Amino acid sequence: MLLCAAINVMPQTKHVEADNENIRYEGRINFTDAKAPTMGYPGTTITACFTGTSVAMKMKPGSGYFMVSVDDKDLHKIHFGETDSVLTIATGLPQGRHTVKAMLVTEQYEQHAVFNGFLIDDDAELLDMGKDNRTLIEFIGDSMTCGYGTEASDWSIHYDPSNSNFFYTYAAIIARELNLRLTVVARSGIGAYRNYNGKYDGGIMPQWYDYTLIYDKSQLWNSAGNIPDILCIDLGTNDFSTTGWDAELYRQGYEKFVRHLRSLYPDTKIVILSGCMLNGEQLELQNAALDKIYNTLKAEGDNSVYRFDFTPQNGSLGYGADYHPSKAQHRKMANELIPFLRTLQK
Repeated sequence: MLLCAAINVMPQTKHVEADNENIRYEGRINFTDAKAPTMGYPGTTITACFTGTSVAMKMKPGSGYFMVSVDDKDLHKIHFGETDSVLTIATGLPQGRHTVKAMLVTEQYEQHAVFNGFLIDDDAELLDMGKDNRTLIEFIGDSMTCGYGTEASDWSIHYDPSNSNFFYTYAAIIARELNLRLTVVARSGIGAYRNYNGKYDGGIMPQWYDYTLIYDKSQLWNSAGNIPDILCIDLGTNDFSTTGWDAELYRQGYEKFVRHLRSLYPDTKIVILSGCMLNGEQLELQNAALDKIYNTLKAEGDNSVYRFDFTPQNGSLGYGADYHPSKAQHRKMANELIPFLRTLQK
């Protein structure tokens, strides 16, 4: 199989538009224009089965980075820069049925990713994939969940979309290894009651959760039609960042948010996480607040709320950009959480 990123090497092609009924979508996507669905959260995934020997992806220029594969092989990253509208995913495939997957792996909150369909061989077609009945897991989080700096080789390297990749996060690993459908609602720097360094510009996670896309009030998310079976929340690193944090305001804001989530999803198993980046006093205060929220809800009879703490990172597995978790640290986080989640699937 030949993989490349130039449309001119493909055979004669036909355009399959984004509203084709045989294209499967995962994650929060605005379908107001069905031929140009819009996405912003990392982890949003597009999948299709097709016949023929080649496949390319058509996007609005500036749509960011995607991890792509055909038949779960030859995984690689492609980038839709400001001058890229079509990128080839694979050519030279054997005739027969193939599955193409494309996952958005960068945050596209400033410039949304817009999908305009696939290009396949002129005599090929998309095939019905059937209904997706897999368990749905949702992750709400901040930069750790987004994959901030996961591909950076050292803590001294600063964030850039090119060195960030959601595919290698604990959340993505868990979804793959447990074969789960995935939704991600995450933004670097965001918190439960305040954002990184105490800045409120743009708003905190509870202010944006009910919208399909962050910083875009044009569409409310259809929560009733997209109820997660399991929902994991990891918020707090930014609330306790730098100076000026208030543990009680954190507890109040976080508890109010969890109660809102419970009102949306009465039967969802909600897992309250503490991440791996805090330590010392901040970690102790965060965990005390989360424990209090958990105990309060349990005392009220909520038997579908859970607590889980990741092991704090200590540098032994390296760091990504700006002291964020490395690929190896994310793998450790996934290895810790997977057994716990398996118990919730029973």
